[in-house]
Amino acid sequence: MSDTTKKWYVLRAIGGKEKKVKEYIENEIANGDLKGFVEQVLIPTEKVYQIRNGKKISKERNFFPGYILIEATLAGEVVHILKSVPNVIGFLGDTKGGDPVPMRQYEVNRILGRVDELAEAGEELNIPFVVGETVKVID
Repeated sequence: MSDTTKKWYVLRAIGGKEKKVKEYIENEIANGDLKGFVEQVLIPTEKVYQIRNGKKISKERNFFPGYILIEATLAGEVVHILKSVPNVIGFLGDTKGGDPVPMRQYEVNRILGRVDELAEAGEELNIPFVVGETVKVID
C-alpha cells in the first residue's frame, strides 16, 4: 500500500462505546482484514483529577466524545468493514454513496498537537468549590 498515502478520517461512534470500537478495529488489524490499510486508531483523551469525599480521583475523559480518529487508506472494502463495526454510526462528513471526507492537515496537526500537549501537561484539577463559598476544613 505504498502507492497510496494514508489520511486521517473521523469515525462517529455511539457515545461511551469508543473504547470497544477501538478494540474491535485493532482486533481486525491483528486478524489481517485491515492490516496495511489502517495505521492508527486514536481516541483523544485527557486526564482530569477530581476531589470526591476528600480523595483525589484520576479519571480519563474523552476529548471528543463519540468520535474516533483513524489514519487509514480507504481502498476496496475497508470503508464497508469500518462502517459494519458494532457501535459505529459512520464517517464524519460522509455523503450517501460518496467517499468519506479526510481531515485537513491543519486540523490533524491541531488535534494531535493538543493530544501531545495534554499528555505532557498531565494534571488538571477540578475543584468543586465556588469563590466565596463557606467550606469546613476537616483535616
